[in-house]
Amino acid sequence: MTEWRTSSYSANGTDCVEVGRRVGIRDSKAPVTHLAIGTSAWSAFLEATKADKLVR
Repeated sequence: MTEWRTSSYSANGTDCVEVGRRVGIRDSKAPVTHLAIGTSAWSAFLEATKADKLVR
């Protein structure tokens, strides 16, 4: 079992996306299922998100 984390931007920890280390992502409203995301895909997503913030 993994520990799921929510974003620090999430106001109350509900209605948000949660991330599980080396597991994937899930919707806090439907925690039974999750989407498996590989390490390289997650890293690419984070880099793209950071780059988008720099452009704006």
